[in-house]
This record gives sequence, structure tokens and C-alpha cells, in this order.
Amino acid sequence: MGTPALQHLTTTTWDRDARCRTDGISTHLFFSEDLGDIAAAKRICAECTVMATCLEEAIRNEEPWGVWGGQLFLNGRMLAIKRRRGRPPKHPRPEDQLPQIPVPEHLRDRIRTA
Repeated sequence: MGTPALQHLTTTTWDRDARCRTDGISTHLFFSEDLGDIAAAKRICAECTVMATCLEEAIRNEEPWGVWGGQLFLNGRMLAIKRRRGRPPKHPRPEDQLPQIPVPEHLRDRIRTA
């Protein structure tokens, strides 16, 4: 029968349909500190058919970090923005702007932001 956590892992089928599981997409993008990688990961999520389910699972599991369901997590909380280290520039660089992926309505009340 196994533990409930192991049963959950073996019965999960939604992640098979995730775009991040497609051949040629590096999981490194989803756990990188680089703004370009984070933006690429968020763009991949934006086109994913299971984005809402992925985000729901990340919130429920309190994922410690990474891009999940199109949102960036750090210390189990969703980050609204991420910037480079050091002093922020007077004029934001276009390449530093991360895509804004809307949070599905049914998950908005469950979000813990940093």
C-alpha cells in the first residue's frame, strides 16, 4: 500500500502533460537564478495546458523555490518581482522584465507572497 506521499507520487498523471517535460527543455531553467532563464521558464509555463494544476500543487506542497505554474517561488512563497543583485538601475532594462503570468482565479486566495 505504501505511504500517502508515495501514493500521491505514483498516482499523479497531470505532470506527464506538462510542457516542461518535453524533450529538449532543460529543468535548469526552472531552478535558475538568471533572469533570462526565469523568463524563459515562465514563457514555457504560459503555453502549458496543466499550468493551473502545477501551480495548485506547488502551493499545496509549499515548493521551496523555482518556477511552478508560471510563478516564481522562493522560500515557499510566490515572488511578484525579481531583480538583479546590487543597486537597481534608474531605468529598468527591458531584458530584466519577467513575463507576467496571471494566477488562476480559484487559486488567488491561497497565495502566500513574499
